[in-house]
Amino acid sequence: MATALIAGATGLVGNRLLDQLVGAAGYDRVVAVTRRPLEVQHPKLVEVVADFAALDRLPEPLRGDDAFCCLGTTLRRAGSREAFRAVDHGAVLAFAWAARRGGARRFFAVSALGADPGARLFYNRVKGETEQALGVLGFDTLGIFRPGLLLGPRAEYRFGERLGAVGLALAAPLLIGGWRKYRAIPAARVARAMVRVAASDVMAQGTTVFESDAIQDLGRPGESERA
Repeated sequence: MATALIAGATGLVGNRLLDQLVGAAGYDRVVAVTRRPLEVQHPKLVEVVADFAALDRLPEPLRGDDAFCCLGTTLRRAGSREAFRAVDHGAVLAFAWAARRGGARRFFAVSALGADPGARLFYNRVKGETEQALGVLGFDTLGIFRPGLLLGPRAEYRFGERLGAVGLALAAPLLIGGWRKYRAIPAARVARAMVRVAASDVMAQGTTVFESDAIQDLGRPGESERA
């Protein structure tokens, strides 16, 4: 049996991923690294409340086999470009380094549609730079998931995202072929895709990027699931 590490378990995707991980037969232990205590309990779950800027000073290493990262914020919520980069780049890499030092051989990260270190948009550029940096940390397997606009209930109301979701829902029948990756995607489907990829032989060693249309297919719900 194996241990899964997860960062970002209180977020839109991370919350659903945590549910998937504790329910996965392939993991007998799930370690959630979080900035504040979680509101859920499970026999498999171990919480590590920590400052992501000080993970190298934890009293015990983050021992795990697979690491899942769902850390992320928005420019508006962060308040500045520097604060945004501290989360979407700094915290992600800090968690990755800690996981690697603790023995993790596989790393699965939520990025974003359009991530590119050469992008003109700051958000996409930071996401791309983070992907690039993760690629040199020495994981045997690196899975990058680039979902489109995420759907699901959030703790805070985001008018722009709600408006965008409505627009994409209306346009969905027209988004086919290469445009299919621009469809909005339920957060639960992203989480389900990540766990299914980890449990299967979909990925070989090295880096594999899953665009949003592939995530839609990989995370398709079963008969007893929704979204």
